Amino acid sequence: MSRSDALQGALPILILKILARRGPLHGYAITTQIETASDALRVEEGSLYPALHRLEESNLVKACWVVTANKRRARVYEVTEDGLRRLEREEQRWRTVTLAVGRLLEEI
Repeated sequence: MSRSDALQGALPILILKILARRGPLHGYAITTQIETASDALRVEEGSLYPALHRLEESNLVKACWVVTANKRRARVYEVTEDGLRRLEREEQRWRTVTLAVGRLLEEI
């Protein structure tokens, strides 16, 4: 399994968690946070931006354009209240599933 395949199902929850912890960020900063925190995960642009758009369409994140310190426009994403509630539920579900998979891997 490639590093980007391992990330596929977890990407939305990771985006929500990073935005909840770090505050508003642009896409490249989100990618950097994920890749810096884990040696095993790599985020492709072709996965990140569609995931961000789906989260925005679901009202889990909101986005706005800002001008950076280098005078460049960047789209910045921020988690919404709905996103925080979803994060709490999904984080618990993810922990339950990964614990069950870990147990199975030990027993089989």
